[in-house]
Amino acid sequence: MPEIIALLVGGLALVGAAVAGLYLWPVGRRGLRVAPARPLDFGTATRAAAAIIAAEAADPEVRPESRSRLLSHGSRTGRAVLLLHGYTLAPEQYEGLAEEFFDSGYNVWVPRAPQHGTVDRRAHHRVEAGELTTYAAQGWAVAAALGDEVGVVGISGGAVLAAWLAQVPGNVVRHLLLLSPFFGPNPRQAPAYAVKPLIVLYGRRVLRDRVTSRGYSLAAVTQYLTIARALPNPPRRTGLRTAAVAISPLDGVVDLRAAVDVPRRIAAANAIPLRVCTLPETLGVEHNTLNLGADGDEWRRRYVALYEGATAPESGPATTNDAPIRR
Repeated sequence: MPEIIALLVGGLALVGAAVAGLYLWPVGRRGLRVAPARPLDFGTATRAAAAIIAAEAADPEVRPESRSRLLSHGSRTGRAVLLLHGYTLAPEQYEGLAEEFFDSGYNVWVPRAPQHGTVDRRAHHRVEAGELTTYAAQGWAVAAALGDEVGVVGISGGAVLAAWLAQVPGNVVRHLLLLSPFFGPNPRQAPAYAVKPLIVLYGRRVLRDRVTSRGYSLAAVTQYLTIARALPNPPRRTGLRTAAVAISPLDGVVDLRAAVDVPRRIAAANAIPLRVCTLPETLGVEHNTLNLGADGDEWRRRYVALYEGATAPESGPATTNDAPIRR
């Protein structure tokens, strides 16, 4: 989004003498602390999920295809997973991958993010960082009761929330898979020096919101960046057992270096390797690394293997490696 740079320059012109203050303004942690949820049992968790789904079904503002989804084997299983969808999208984004996890024996919870999946296609412009972290924490409270060993998969903005969950004290996130994680915008769209001013001006709604050609609200996108900036530095050791990231070299939305460096630091803090999967350019996949076309079944199996820390099935020229741990 080269237009972001032009928007930022215009915004800075409006605030003139306050430019220096933008870089000194603290970004990040207020409002993002969530009290640890009381542990649920399987029955309570599934009733809570069913109540959420029923409420969405009764709400004419929620699109039927975008309701939260619970894939349950009917009892607590050895493994469960929480799937967090991306910005502007909804639980149907995970339709194929949720089934792949379920068929592999997992109980699966795919909650709908606030202000997403509604008939008002601009509702997501109003989303706030605090409600996103609350949503992620509530999603975790349900998922954690569905299995003995539980982890999180997130894509794009949902990957930021997944990383945040994996760093919350008290959460026992054992597996973490981040798809196209949005820890920062692609430098061709917004250079690193512009990110903090964007967060302050648009994330705090100092300036009137602007919408990019992709339909991204700057006020909303910067809520995810605020959460990314609030991740512990250095990362915490939390008992994570596997960590993996999948990216596409054709992704023009995210900062691909940050997409690997942030989870690498989380993995290093937990003394585990980071598995990195770079999709081949021949797939033609850009930012949405769940939009896999005819090769979807194969790649969904690879994603489950990455999540579990196993060697992904070999087929084609994908690059999969263990990123070195920096101590």
